[in-house]
Amino acid sequence: MKVELRKIASIQIGYTFRGRLDVVPSGAVAIIQMKDLIDDQVDLSGLLQIDMEQPKEHHLAMRGDLIFRSRGVTNTCAILSDNPGNAVVAAPLFRIRLTDSGVLAEYLNWYINSPPAQSFLATHSKGTAQKMISKDALEALEIAVPSLERQKAIVELSVLVEREQSLIKKLAEKRKQYLSAKLLNLAEGEANR
Repeated sequence: MKVELRKIASIQIGYTFRGRLDVVPSGAVAIIQMKDLIDDQVDLSGLLQIDMEQPKEHHLAMRGDLIFRSRGVTNTCAILSDNPGNAVVAAPLFRIRLTDSGVLAEYLNWYINSPPAQSFLATHSKGTAQKMISKDALEALEIAVPSLERQKAIVELSVLVEREQSLIKKLAEKRKQYLSAKLLNLAEGEANR
């Protein structure tokens, strides 16, 4: 079954700040920005802290929210795997929050980042210098929603595939270093004769 994203999740544009942000290490509110999205995860370790009026409840991010890059080269999303505390998402990011308990946040994150979804988003992006995805386009994205069991299996397999790719990359780098050292030994051995 395929369903539009708007039917299973609420989408809200990030908080718009008027003017420059004054960073305060002991600030009451943390800000999730584009730089905090690492691959498909939100890195909470370097969030900027600011002093501002307590944001309204609907502006606060929470564990399980997806943070979508609405502008830039890639229009993918990242998941908030941990509780961000008193944090808001900054514009132009979108916060996607599931409203349907029949969909796993991890699955939705995977699906939005999948080639078919990315292809749809690419065809609906606007702008020449900087591509942008509108809220309407994102809401219209059709999501394939299998059973919860299948969603869990897809997420688990996806994690294994990512781990395998990481290990292959590390192995290739180690092999390159090894072969470079061997070739250098051959070159130096010939030069010393």
